[in-house]
Amino acid sequence: MNDDFRRLADRLAAEIADGTLRPGERLPPQRRFARREGIAPSTASRVYAELIRRGLAVGEVGRGTFVRATAPAPEPALAEPGGARVDLELNFPVLPGQAQTLAAGLQRLLRADVLDAALRPAAVAGEAGLRAAAAGLLARGGWSPEPGRLLFAAGGRQAIAAALAALVPAGERLGVERFTYPVIKGIAARLGITPVPLAVDEEGLVPEAVAGALPLRAVYCQPALHNPLGTTMPPGRRAELAEALRRHGLYAVEDAIYGFLRPDLPPLAALAPERTVLVDSLSKRVAPGLTLGFVLAPDEPRRSAIAAALRTGGWAAARFALRAAGEWLGDGTAAALGEAKRADAAERQRIRAERLAGFRIRADPAAYHCWWELPAPWRADTFVAAAARHGIALTPAAAFAVGPAHAPAAVRLALGSPPKDTLARALDTLAGLAHGTPEDSGGPVE
Repeated sequence: MNDDFRRLADRLAAEIADGTLRPGERLPPQRRFARREGIAPSTASRVYAELIRRGLAVGEVGRGTFVRATAPAPEPALAEPGGARVDLELNFPVLPGQAQTLAAGLQRLLRADVLDAALRPAAVAGEAGLRAAAAGLLARGGWSPEPGRLLFAAGGRQAIAAALAALVPAGERLGVERFTYPVIKGIAARLGITPVPLAVDEEGLVPEAVAGALPLRAVYCQPALHNPLGTTMPPGRRAELAEALRRHGLYAVEDAIYGFLRPDLPPLAALAPERTVLVDSLSKRVAPGLTLGFVLAPDEPRRSAIAAALRTGGWAAARFALRAAGEWLGDGTAAALGEAKRADAAERQRIRAERLAGFRIRADPAAYHCWWELPAPWRADTFVAAAARHGIALTPAAAFAVGPAHAPAAVRLALGSPPKDTLARALDTLAGLAHGTPEDSGGPVE
């Protein structure tokens, strides 16, 4: 009997494959399906959850479960550049002339003696001068990290993986915002960690949700420019979250990858330094192709554990990347690029506000992305499919969902990759689609 739901899921999967169930078609409500098949409602729920897990169906809040209108994204989601003509799926902000700016800082590395040293193995703690320079780069909102607590990773994802490996043993539970950076789900699966969805509202993670999800070993969160929701936690909410961490004896892994876009705000680590592991990287503020991750540990025991995870997990930074970053930090290149990208992101948000005026958009004005709650009758899956027919890649809300709950009719738009004139034209196209219907776009009809 335990396999009944899988057999039913296999049958529905076959009907999807042979076209009996068409892309975009709504599946019967679960209770009706249960009566039709003579099974318990809980079994019907497992059947639909299995179809969603296989990427054959999507669930949307208040609307039901639908056959996918597009093929599921390859795993891990949102980790590789897409092939669409206009990529609003991934954020790879690269400014005009950026390569020439970075090349100037690498000239010294071309000397044989310097290059020889740069090609040798590196320690995860780096050198004192680099730690001091990195601390200066990460400082914001009147807060500055203690250089001695910094460690270096190969990138932001590696920094997150090492922090989680050090804080959350296999088989234990990690609290995660209900919608989150999709790579977290893959990291958790490979570490044997169970991600537990936590409620969010317009101010970000709801602190009371932490108590309701216990037992947890840690919480992963994005207080600044949340990806994908576009929210930034106000000071009061940050203080409440810091107090919740202390009250329940939990550590937070604070993802500050986009924090450089809000230099006015101190991180959560400034309010709960003894309970927070802050992770950051150069991927957004400098370049995605040659990156470096930072981990700020709350104390020496956690620093030692994270250092061990970086070494044994293969997540440590290469010395060449450390030396290159040292040049860019030392000559001001990294800081200048961060400042330029703040202006670039703000301009792209202005373009977005102009082109998508009147729609329900959630975004920090400083962010490189936004969260778009689509108008009826659009569903996320059908809108993504319609956009793809126009050569535009988007990401549906379901890609960011943690747990089995249905996702809303929403998409995330990554604004940082295309040229600004291309971005403006793409947003005009999407606005035109949203003002119409799936039938107008030639898409699947419900």
